[in-house]
Amino acid sequence: MNEFDKIFLSYKKILNKFKMLNIKTKNGKEITHKDLRYAVYVMLKKHPTCRWRSEKILSRRYYILDEGYKWLRYVYFQNEKKQIDADVDFFENRIKQYEELLKVKHNENWWNEDMTIKQLEEYFNKSNSSIKKAIRKMCDSGFYDYKYFDNNKVIISSEGVKWLCKNIFKQKYLELLEKYKMELTEMYIKAGYIYDEFFGMN
Repeated sequence: MNEFDKIFLSYKKILNKFKMLNIKTKNGKEITHKDLRYAVYVMLKKHPTCRWRSEKILSRRYYILDEGYKWLRYVYFQNEKKQIDADVDFFENRIKQYEELLKVKHNENWWNEDMTIKQLEEYFNKSNSSIKKAIRKMCDSGFYDYKYFDNNKVIISSEGVKWLCKNIFKQKYLELLEKYKMELTEMYIKAGYIYDEFFGMN
């Protein structure tokens, strides 16, 4: 078995695994090749930087990296959580595994500045009304201290920005997780390992 075969799966192998594990569509039907192709399309659209699908190497077939297969299994073809929540959980788990293997200390230093409402609009790419609604939800959840006034301007502390990111604007949080995960992936590759070789194929 060559290095490519160790870490990449054909669509046929993925479908066979899903069948063996009794993983089905949200409608309870067996996953077809068409279902899988669409799932891969969604995967690539949502996470293009992860490089989970191979280019067509010496054939007309695509192959999926084991990490991509796991995303399909635990995020796309799961029915227990909202997809965004499953996606966040997936990346948090992968980051933890990479950090343990690389002996890297976890440090989420992504929220270091307090922000005005205008800055929050730009940071989250959301409308003024969406930001204000999110702030009200944050305060209603008991985090009044994350909001304060400065020269009659509403300011949200860095901890408040973090709360909004993790609890309301989860897509932004997911983007931060993916960026960090890929930084760890590059560290792993530079250490001489093959991307994703250390993860088992379950």
